[in-house]
Amino acid sequence: MAEKRRGSPCSMLSLKAHAFSVEALIGAEKQQQLQKKRRKLGAEEAAVAVEDGGCSRGGEKGSPEGDEGNALPPPAGAASGPARSCADLELSCSSRGAAGGCEDGFLQGSSPLASPGGSRKGSPAPALARPGTPLPSPQAPRVDLQGAELWKRFHEIGTEMIITKAGRRMFPAMRVKISGLDPHQQYYIAMDIVPVDNKRYRYVYHSSKWMVAGNADSPVPPRVYIHPDSPASGETWMRQVISFDKLKLTNNELDDQGHIILHSMHKYQPRVHVIRKDCGDDLSPIKPVPSGEGVKAFSFPETVFTTVTAYQNQQITRLKIDRNPFAKGFRDSGRNRKTA
Repeated sequence: MAEKRRGSPCSMLSLKAHAFSVEALIGAEKQQQLQKKRRKLGAEEAAVAVEDGGCSRGGEKGSPEGDEGNALPPPAGAASGPARSCADLELSCSSRGAAGGCEDGFLQGSSPLASPGGSRKGSPAPALARPGTPLPSPQAPRVDLQGAELWKRFHEIGTEMIITKAGRRMFPAMRVKISGLDPHQQYYIAMDIVPVDNKRYRYVYHSSKWMVAGNADSPVPPRVYIHPDSPASGETWMRQVISFDKLKLTNNELDDQGHIILHSMHKYQPRVHVIRKDCGDDLSPIKPVPSGEGVKAFSFPETVFTTVTAYQNQQITRLKIDRNPFAKGFRDSGRNRKTA
């Protein structure tokens, strides 16, 4: 018994030493396994971070709204490991050194669509043009005179237009085709008639010419004929021929029918105006056409005419009877006289 008692301390010591060595061995293995798991976990989380565009500073990627303080949702492959914040992940990246730096990793893996404004980062968002707004580089409006050949024939002789107290329509009538407008913009189309000079004229029969007879009469009240289809879109105006055949000329200075007031025996020039709607606030039939960047005036030299109360040049009379569809009665009476 005494020997067993004396030997028991040794055996106890050997047992403790054995247990310590086993525990140390197991602890070392556990530490190695734990380090391997940490490395594996860090690599998986880094890969997931690169796939998702990286951890954004300030919570840009944490939620659809990008509110500060929202954390990244844990990836499916890292559910068994401890949750790690963006700051921890950045620290683990920085500890790896220059071989795989955090900045390079996140910038290369981040998507260019991750900017707070929803547009591609580094490039401006494409702006959508609203209907009605002008094009970035709009084409200049162009007006072409229709029936220009007929106008030229009259011009070579010396165009005359009858004016009366009740008002008389023009022949040839002003008819134009417009191009180069913004299809979505609204426009007014108007016409006025302005003096060519400050002279009064008379017709000399023996020479069949118009001669200056003196200074012009006092100015008449301004009148503007606004096309009845105004305002309309540029698309509407460009797909049709615009006619001013309902415009009438008068020498009645007290006219209240909206006719264009002119003096007899004076030379005048018709003008066609293309007016953007936003520049046409002051447009009125009894006021001069407003001026500005949104107002364009067009005129044609062959449309200059002299106002008369009766035709002076017999060539003009014959040409008007031949070409004016409303002069059928004059043509028929002329034929009857010839056959009689």
